[in-house]
Amino acid sequence: MRGNIFDLMGKVAVVTGGAQGLGLAMGQALANAGANLVIMDINLEKSKVEAKKIKTEYGVQTLALRADVRNQKEVEGVVAEVAKRFGKLDIFVNNAGICKNIKAEEMSLEDWQEVIDINLTGVFIGCQAAGKQMLKQGSGSIINIASMSGSIVNVPQPQCSYNASKAGVMHLTKSLASEWAEHNIRVNSISPGYMKTAMTVETLKTDMAKDYWMYLTPMQRPGLPHELGGAVVYLASDASSFVTGADLMIDGGYTIW
Repeated sequence: MRGNIFDLMGKVAVVTGGAQGLGLAMGQALANAGANLVIMDINLEKSKVEAKKIKTEYGVQTLALRADVRNQKEVEGVVAEVAKRFGKLDIFVNNAGICKNIKAEEMSLEDWQEVIDINLTGVFIGCQAAGKQMLKQGSGSIINIASMSGSIVNVPQPQCSYNASKAGVMHLTKSLASEWAEHNIRVNSISPGYMKTAMTVETLKTDMAKDYWMYLTPMQRPGLPHELGGAVVYLASDASSFVTGADLMIDGGYTIW
C-alpha cells in the first residue's frame, strides 16, 4: 500500500458537541488530516466561530449546525443536511456528553435520566442516523466517545449515572460493530481518562484531583485535548480498516492498576 493511510482528504466528518473541549480538539485533528468538518452543537454561535477558524487554518470546508443529541428529528436533520451539502457522510463522532457528581441515594430520577438521555440514548440516536446514511453508501466510520469510567469506578467522586452511561456506550459500540460489519461500516470507541479542558481546569487544581486522580494515574498528569487527535484520525482513516468493535483507552495508564 502506497500513500498516507491516515489521509482524510475529501472525507466528510461530523462531530457532536464539537464547539468546545474534546470535541473541538478532535474536529481540529480531523480537519488537519484533510477532512471537511461539520460541527454539530447546541451552541450554534460558538460552532460558527470555531468552524470559521478551522476553515481558515486548515483549508477545508466547514459547516456549523445546531442539534440536541436527544432530539432524533434534529439529529436526522443534520445528517440529511450533510448528505445534501456534501453528497455523503464518512465519519461521525458521537462526543457530546455530561457528568453529574451526585450520590446515588440523593440522585433524582430527572438527574439520572438527563445523563442517560445525553450520554447513551444520544449516542444511539447519532449512530442510528449516521448508520442509515452509511448503509446507503456502503461505507463509513462511527467513533463513539466513551470513557475509562465505562471500565472502572472513579474515586472519590460519586458518578454512578455517568459510569453506567459510558459502560453502555462501550457495549452499544460492540453491538453495532457486529451488526454493520458486513456493510463496511466500522464502529469503535475511544475512552479518555482525566483530561484538562475548560470544564475541568479548576477541579484539577483541587486536593481531590491531586490526591486521587493524579495519584492513581501512572503518568501523573491529565491528558490534553489534542492527545485524542491521533486516535480519532486513526479510527476515521484507512489505517484502521480492519478495526471494528474496539475501544481505545487513552488514560495515562489509570486503568492498568
